[in-house]
Amino acid sequence: MKIVIINSGSSSIKYQLIDMPSQDVICTGMIDRIGMEISKLTYSTTTVKIEEDLLVSNHKAGLLKIASLLLNENIGVIQNTDEIHAVGHRVVHGGTLFSDSTIITQEVKEKIKELIMLAPLHNPANLEGILIAEEIFNKAQQVAVFDTAFHQSIPEIANKFAIPNSFYQKDKIRLYGFHGTSHKYVSQQAIKYLESSSKLISIHLGNGCSITAIKNGKSIDHSMGFSPSNGLIMGTRSGDIDHSLIFYLCNSLGYSVKEVETILLKKSGMLGLTGYSDLRDIEAEAENGNKDCQLALAMNAYRIKKYIGSYTAVMNGVDAIIFTAGVGENSSYIRKLVCSDMDYFGIHLDESKNETRSKEIREINTAGSSTKILVIPTNEEMEIAIQIYKLLLSSTN
Repeated sequence: MKIVIINSGSSSIKYQLIDMPSQDVICTGMIDRIGMEISKLTYSTTTVKIEEDLLVSNHKAGLLKIASLLLNENIGVIQNTDEIHAVGHRVVHGGTLFSDSTIITQEVKEKIKELIMLAPLHNPANLEGILIAEEIFNKAQQVAVFDTAFHQSIPEIANKFAIPNSFYQKDKIRLYGFHGTSHKYVSQQAIKYLESSSKLISIHLGNGCSITAIKNGKSIDHSMGFSPSNGLIMGTRSGDIDHSLIFYLCNSLGYSVKEVETILLKKSGMLGLTGYSDLRDIEAEAENGNKDCQLALAMNAYRIKKYIGSYTAVMNGVDAIIFTAGVGENSSYIRKLVCSDMDYFGIHLDESKNETRSKEIREINTAGSSTKILVIPTNEEMEIAIQIYKLLLSSTN
């Protein structure tokens, strides 16, 4: 069974073509910096590797480019779209409507559309990916895998806000949690590696950032909340703020609600602090002495450290912290900032190990560190493929 996985983020599309159940990756690639001045495309098979700088104005243009590569007569991996059995889509927000992988119907698409208000940076791109894939791979089964699903195990004590009960009971306003596919995958990999269902803190750092407390393999708390805008400082999102700031911006400074939404979701975070949203640019500027970039990176790490402390308290200990996703896997600078002065928690970073790169799970802690520091490459696409294969297999039996 050949499954195409489409993982549309707020500014990127990751994709893989995976043969199941062998889990052989036929093709993999990514387009990042979508909507920016220059986007970067990668496309890799067992025999071909392409890297290209180009203009990709939106997700539709990116998905059409990916399809053209898969079908290319010289470097493509399929001759006909009929070879694709299923297309798996990462969908960020499933609300209370979806707790498992779901075959996409018109009703499902309408529900995803309704949830756009809860994930305005993501669900539109996810839905667009579905609509375009239905046109391109018109004989394939389309399946949605929801980021919120892994966090359904978060208990009421953690997922309920201290607002009138009717909002929780009637309107389903609560903490949902996001990046669940990634947190689930890396935590399962950590459990296998440690040979224990330990107390874990998974730190997903990309353009979007989140952190999850995981106990006995289950998500028990998470930094994002009702929407994917809370918690850590992100590329363009502010993360945690005093909510009275919103009232002040509207009532005293004259901004409309829509303008405030745009400020907090698209003009804040690292972009608002530095003028850059991509951490690679920010790190380069910081190394060149840019004080704003240096402070922003320190603030970013400080926020992560606060969450590590709170989740260690909630779980009454921590056995390992996990760095994952684009920034978590590749930025030794951020990892060093986060792990410095954390001796009380038994976190001791080996700086030479921190500078190494690998596509495998690796420890970057010292031998004497009581808490493991793991770098685990996430593979949301493989996790999605596994879930889809199980779903389609069960539906045919």
